[in-house]
Amino acid sequence: MDLQTIKERIAVVQSKREYLLDLLEQPNLGILKVDVNQALEELDELIDEFKRTIPETENN
Repeated sequence: MDLQTIKERIAVVQSKREYLLDLLEQPNLGILKVDVNQALEELDELIDEFKRTIPETENN
């Protein structure tokens, strides 16, 4: 897999973050709120790790 493909896939994953934030705000989520919160934390960690691995100068 080339770097451009990885960047495109990361961009798709980052776009899903907003959906998770919206889902987290739902009042009827119940115990699933814990899972959504965990997904957000893991997503943020993955994005941070990507940014550390592929510095911004290479992201362009």
